[in-house]
Formats: sequence, structure tokens, C-alpha cells
Amino acid sequence: MSGGTVIGRAIAVVLVAAGPPSAAFAQDALQPYQLVRSLQLIQDRIAGGDHAALPMQAKLLEMTDARMRNANAADFKEPKNFRALLVYGMSGGNPVTVAAAASRAITDPQSLAIAKGVIAYLNGQPAEAIETLRPVDPMSVPTDLGAFLALVKGSLLATDEPAKALILLDEARLLSPGTLVEEAALRRSIGIAAAQGDAARFALASTQYVASYLHSPYASQFADAFVSGVITLHMAISQDKIADITSMMDPEREKVIYLRIARRAAIDGKTDLSAFASAKAELGRNGNGNQDDPRTQLYSSLSTVTSASVDDVRAKLGKIDRSQLSQSDRALLDAARAVVGEVVAPVKSAARAEAAPAVAAKGDDAKSAAGADLPPVEGAMPDQPALAAGDQATDAPSVASPPPAPQPAQPIAVTPAPPVLADTAPVVPASALATPADAHDPIDATVSSTRRQLDQIDQLLGAAPR
Repeated sequence: MSGGTVIGRAIAVVLVAAGPPSAAFAQDALQPYQLVRSLQLIQDRIAGGDHAALPMQAKLLEMTDARMRNANAADFKEPKNFRALLVYGMSGGNPVTVAAAASRAITDPQSLAIAKGVIAYLNGQPAEAIETLRPVDPMSVPTDLGAFLALVKGSLLATDEPAKALILLDEARLLSPGTLVEEAALRRSIGIAAAQGDAARFALASTQYVASYLHSPYASQFADAFVSGVITLHMAISQDKIADITSMMDPEREKVIYLRIARRAAIDGKTDLSAFASAKAELGRNGNGNQDDPRTQLYSSLSTVTSASVDDVRAKLGKIDRSQLSQSDRALLDAARAVVGEVVAPVKSAARAEAAPAVAAKGDDAKSAAGADLPPVEGAMPDQPALAAGDQATDAPSVASPPPAPQPAQPIAVTPAPPVLADTAPVVPASALATPADAHDPIDATVSSTRRQLDQIDQLLGAAPR
């Protein structure tokens, strides 16, 4: 079936309900599974980047909710309708509606058990949900339900059983390729693979996501997971592989990704990765450089502190227009200027000029520590809508609250983003590296004084918004 035919069918369903009052009878005549299937078709188009379909999704959710609330036991004798009820719930439907409708249904014991687990999931009770759903093999039930069950179970097990979670997410993709289910499964796989240190799986899932779903409304969550994964796996994933993945993006998205990697790497003291990402962001695509972007100037300066002249870095930092930076980046610029200033000042006043490299190096260690508490780069991927309420847990009674349930529209609730990736080993604070100063040595005394000032900067940065 062509894309035009698919979207045309969904549009027709929406128009039936949006028509004159008499159309309400036609809407009531539609079977629940017909409405849910139309909802899925719209959501799959959205996953591929058709943001114009978002209003239609909202309307279909409204229609489906009304139909499910009015459904009776006879409606749910049809297995397709009962499965549709569960799929509706896992697609961002109202958990109250799902629970009420399921209570009226008379069906087989396994279906009722699945319903119990799905309702627990929707009500933010992950322990009960996984206990109830664990015996159910998603590959053994009809594919329309199995794909969603695999996604939900994979998301629920992501933290405690990541290896099993990855298998389930692969099953979700196998059962529902080219859909919003696959988009969500890929996105979650990226985060889990990074947390597990599986660079090959991380690179493959990232490549597949960029190839198929870069324009999804949830691409900003992919960007978060990708940047975090690159930082976490920086010793296991090559810069060439990172470049291969980003080369599939449009130039503006590629630039934003590299800026975010450069900033995170600079803050974490990964100067090689920061220098690589800064250079990529500054170079741009096809010779369209970004040398005038104050962010590239800031991050490249941070990545060259240990390899370039401190005076050169200070001069470059001094030319950056802070008014063009975000609030968190202005805090980073101020901290960088303070650190460089504290490194240079005592050297110029000291009698022994040969001690300057040692002072600069120690100040650089402190700078890395100061960066550890700085806020991350702000902003989502360009041209992406604000992150839907969907991929965040919520207590609102009309939306799903636990982990995932795929959907990209504002009114829909899906699942939360993958678990927050563990940060790499923290940079050792400058104070921990300090050695007792010789009271008779003015250079050592100056270094100790400088470190105390840098520790104060660390404390100030710790209060900065992240």
C-alpha cells in the first residue's frame, strides 16, 4: 500500500468524525481496531518526519478514546478490538479509559493478564508491570500487539537486565519495521548500548536511526543519547566512525552535534575529542565554515589550553562576543577566562620565569575540574519541535507515566528517554592534586594561592544552572 493511500485512509477517518452531527453515528459504527490502526498509520508517518500529521494524531486520539469509553463487552468479544485497546494504551492513550474498558471485557486469561500488566505500566507501576508481563513472549502473540509488548518490556528491563532489554528491543523492531515502534526501540537501544560499553552496537543503532528517523519529533532525544554515548565510549569508538555517522546528517544538524560533543568533552577534560569535534564544527560541510560562531571559538579554545600558548588562548577568549552565547555558555566563558587569568598572572610576577609551564599545567588541571560542574550545551536539534510530553514520565491521569510508549505528539505520552548514562570517571579536583607549599618558595606559594582561587571558581560553577 502506498504512502498516499495509507495517509488518505487515516484522513478519511478523521473527516468522518469532524463532519456534520450525523457523522457521529458513522464514527460510532467504526470498530475500535479500525480507529487504532488509523492512529498507528498517522504515527508512523510522523516518525518519518511528517510533522504536518501531528494535528491529525491529536484528533484520532480523541476519537479513539471516546470510542473505547463507549465500547461494551460485545465489542471486545472480537479479539482484534481487545488487542486494539491495549495498543491504544501503549500508544499514549488514557490509562483510565484503558482500565475501565478492560474491566468490561470478557476474553481469554492470557489477554486479561496482558491487560493487567499494561495498565500497571501506564499507571507508573513498573515492578508490577514487569512481573505480570515477564511470562509473555512478544513473539508468540499477534504482531500488532507483540511489537508494543516487546518495546514496553525492553524499556522496563533497560536498567536491571540490559542484555535482555536489547533482545526485546530487537524483537520490537523485527515485528514492526519502519514504524514509530522501531524508532523508539532504536532510540532506547542507543542509550543501553552506550551504558553497557558496547561501541559496535551503539554505532550500528546510531547509523540506523540517522538513516531512517533523523526528522522524527523525538530526534532531540536521539541527539542526547548519541552525544552522551560518544563521550562515554570515547576510548572505544573511533573518530572516523563518529564522522561516518554525522556525515549522514544535514550540515546544520551535524554542526550542532559536534558543538555539543566539543563542549561535553572539554568539560570532562577529554581534550583530543574536544579538539576533534571543535575542528569539525568549525570546518563545516563543503567548505562552509563556522569560524564566526562564538560557540566554536569557545570550545576550540578550551580544547587547546594544554597545547597552545596560554596568551593565545586568553586573546581568543577575549574576542568572543558573550552576548551571542547561552546563559550556561556565558558561565563557561567566564570560568575559562578566570582560569586562564589565574594561570598567567602569577607567572608574570614571579622572579623565576622557568616555572611558568608548571604553573600553567597545574592551573589547567584545575580548569578541567572546574568544568566538571558546568551546564551542558542547551538546545535541541535544529528544526525539531519541542520535546513532546510523551517521552517523559508524568503523573497526569490522562497520559502514560512509566517508561516508553511511542508517540511524538504533544498530547500524547510515550515513554521516558533511555536511562541517564553514567558519567565517565570524574576529573580529579585541583585541590586533591595540591602538595604542601614551601613557605620559603614564592613560586610554590603562588601556585597554592592560585589553586585556592580556582577551588572558589569550582564552587561558583557548581551553583550555575545545568
